[in-house]
Amino acid sequence: MKPTSTDPVIGIDLGTTNSCVAIVEDGVPVVIPNRGGYKTTPSMVAITEAGKRLVGHIAKRQAITNAENTVHTVKRLIGRKFDSPAVKSARMTCAYEIVEGPHGDVRIKLRDQLYSVQEVSAMVLQEMKLVAEEHKGREITKAVITVPAYFSDSQRQATKDAGQIAGLDVIRIINEPTAAALAYGYGKEIDKLVAVFDLGGGTFDISILEIGSGGVFKVVATAGDTFLGGEDFDARVIDVLVKEFYDEHKVELRQDRMALQRLKDAAEKAKCELSTVSESDINLPFIISVGRSNEALHLQRTLTRRELEEITRDLVERCMEICEATLHDAQLKRTEIDEVVLVGGMTRMPLVQSMVGDFFGREPCKGVHPDEVVAVGAAIQGKALLDESEELILLDVTPHALGIMTHGKKFEELIGQNTTVPTSQTKVFTTSRDNQTAVKILVLQAEGDRVDENNILGEFILKDLRPAPKGHVEIEVTFAIDSDGIVSVSAKDLETGREQSIQVTASSGLSEEEIEQMMEKADEYLVDRRQSDEFEAMRQQVEKLIAEVERLFPDVEHIVASSDFGREALGKARGVLDLARRAVEDRNLAALKEQNEALSRTHRMFKGVVSRPH
Repeated sequence: MKPTSTDPVIGIDLGTTNSCVAIVEDGVPVVIPNRGGYKTTPSMVAITEAGKRLVGHIAKRQAITNAENTVHTVKRLIGRKFDSPAVKSARMTCAYEIVEGPHGDVRIKLRDQLYSVQEVSAMVLQEMKLVAEEHKGREITKAVITVPAYFSDSQRQATKDAGQIAGLDVIRIINEPTAAALAYGYGKEIDKLVAVFDLGGGTFDISILEIGSGGVFKVVATAGDTFLGGEDFDARVIDVLVKEFYDEHKVELRQDRMALQRLKDAAEKAKCELSTVSESDINLPFIISVGRSNEALHLQRTLTRRELEEITRDLVERCMEICEATLHDAQLKRTEIDEVVLVGGMTRMPLVQSMVGDFFGREPCKGVHPDEVVAVGAAIQGKALLDESEELILLDVTPHALGIMTHGKKFEELIGQNTTVPTSQTKVFTTSRDNQTAVKILVLQAEGDRVDENNILGEFILKDLRPAPKGHVEIEVTFAIDSDGIVSVSAKDLETGREQSIQVTASSGLSEEEIEQMMEKADEYLVDRRQSDEFEAMRQQVEKLIAEVERLFPDVEHIVASSDFGREALGKARGVLDLARRAVEDRNLAALKEQNEALSRTHRMFKGVVSRPH
């Protein structure tokens, strides 16, 4: 259902390291700060020993002491199978436990409870929803969520499921570089060919867009790597520290979860510092204790910018290779790019900036905030979907080629990578065996030339073909992608006109029943969270009133204690104070509300007594 103009739509950048939420107000995109005043929130979730959920900065602050129950970089796991190389890599570097789910998917073990990746992602999205609701003072359900341009269908669906679990109606999934381009070109009368270089905490994307006057944004080509980002730069630093420590002490730091989390924090901090200074001190006292005597060992080292660049240069070169391939696919020369926009925290690294500048032959644009621009673009897209008068046309492409399996388990492409959507393509195939009466249509998303190298999106069977020698029966296969990225595939026997078709619905690894159960849990948390927030606000108000009444008490006592009425009033006031303190201690919201009213009356009475002439 299309949102109405009265419904606020938020844009959420669900990042690997940090997340951000924005909204368009009075025609101006606004990044919404959280309660701490920060415009980005760490994409971290923790479960305390008492079973309490922590999200964002509060989760990050306790990550070292609660390493095995604190989840980070979950975006790198979303929509992936447990046996994928990316998940195997994450299991070696993450302090929390990653296990196989019932559908071959990924589950995360926290405090003996299993959580799906979508459920953990939903916790971060729900936090972004609450930030926006506090800003607007009303419930918000509509959202546009961004994903890396090179995400697969299953990763996109998993992100959408996470939004649903969080209580959001995800009206559109939009590619991160495209969102950044929307933010860059919004409200400007320009005609440029723009390259968006997006290197974030977990993923890399490069997108080439034509931005034209009248608010037309056309994606020409896009490519990327969903497992290449700041985490890999951190890992290189950790590798160096672990190796040197082992060479000196013959102790493997990765076997200690707390030590591993401290290493991760130190590596990330040093990497960030080296974007502005030439060297950074890594100092980790008491990193681990060994032997029967529990001898404490320390790690201390200075890391230079030059050294960081040496151990990570190949990662940046990998980005440049993808840029080269993307330009080739788009049949463009580097000199034809008018502007290069840097997005993502890793683009602050001087080596990245210099190599991007050298590659494109121009200084990259620094006119957008690398951490906020994606959420801003998502909010702009949300407003365009909400307001039909908004002059914004977005023409995106499919990031992966689509096709079917043919004889010999070969991949036959029907829709090429970087084809503008919506689109439709048809090809005619023939039977591969004599007297073949049925064909299986296996729908694939391309990763290689062979079937086993590709993602299976769906399958169906066209039956009752005329028995004939191979090659004599013709089958017409049609692929279609609509503007929302939904793929439909049909196969028709050209001789009889008999047809069979499917609409490809990507699976995120969760059943509808599981999603419903997770939504119920998320709703329960939301109710508890709102009650907790209400209690906290009331507690602060009551404690302020308690302090005010206690401050006035000596003066009032001096004035009225000589009368029986005055002594009675003072006794009632002491009773109100006692009941208010007890309501705070018991965390009783109903009692707190009642005592807040009683305290307010007492406070007004005390102020009246003190202000009257005596």
